[in-house]
Amino acid sequence: MPKTRSNWILRKSPSLPETVYRGRFAPSPTGPLHFGSLIAAVGSYLEAEYHHGTWLVRMEDLDAPRCTVEAADDILRTLEAFGLHWDEEVIYQSQRTAAYEEALRQLQAIGAVYPCACTRKEIADSALHGIDGQIYPGTCRNGIPAGREGRAWRVRTDDQPIEFDDALQGHISQHLENEIGDFVVKRADGLFAYQLAVVVDDALQNITHVVRGADLLASTPRQIYLQQLLGFATPAYMHLPIVVNERVEKLSKQTLAAPVGTRNPSAALWRALSFLRQEPPAELANGDLPALWQWALANWRAENLAGVKTLVCLPSVMADEFT
Repeated sequence: MPKTRSNWILRKSPSLPETVYRGRFAPSPTGPLHFGSLIAAVGSYLEAEYHHGTWLVRMEDLDAPRCTVEAADDILRTLEAFGLHWDEEVIYQSQRTAAYEEALRQLQAIGAVYPCACTRKEIADSALHGIDGQIYPGTCRNGIPAGREGRAWRVRTDDQPIEFDDALQGHISQHLENEIGDFVVKRADGLFAYQLAVVVDDALQNITHVVRGADLLASTPRQIYLQQLLGFATPAYMHLPIVVNERVEKLSKQTLAAPVGTRNPSAALWRALSFLRQEPPAELANGDLPALWQWALANWRAENLAGVKTLVCLPSVMADEFT
């Protein structure tokens, strides 16, 4: 039987037994795996193993101009080199357009979305700044202005709070209408937005528990709202601290985060476990990778990260043997 924690209850997906745990790691293949993404991969993998569950990998490659097949393949090779083995076939969002179209049709059928003709500049000129970017001012909420055509599709929000208990970050409450505004589910360029795609794919894969970085914490209420509109089960959530550089910028391709190399995966995994406040023994830092995983699986304590939203990665961490 899976272990349980008081703040991390195994929830039931409609088609699955109550004790089944299904988690996932869902990187965007815009470049090689960096240390921040390794933290998310290791944390989500260990949490799935802690519950004797299933761990999946999904490539969130909807943004075709930024994502590449080469980057996706490189990420998978890196995961394998670290002993991070997924349990089912990898899903690519770029191949799932039909499912997102069907979800949009469902939202249209219940009047939950509307077309929007606004440009980014128009929104920027009239919008207030919210907790996760600009709050859409509602220009097209009651109809597109005369002479304009719809460019995107937005979800109609309301002033009811969306609330959930995060396993590490505690109770979260957000008023979508006031703090986020009506948000996009299909962009003006024809691409589906992350918020809709992730909800549809989590439902498709019967994901019961989502473990990811705290940079996505503010997105979660939007996803729960979409789950409610579409009649999907809501997974349990655990948001791990994100890794930032000395300028408190999230590690990413844009901030020139160094790729994680595979020459010495034990050293990199040891550092990742240390960042996750697991205190691995020093003698395992450059030792046998299976032995380090054995220790990590036996000693995983996610609660060591309770309330922590960021972890600073100093340049000294990126030693030669790490990259």
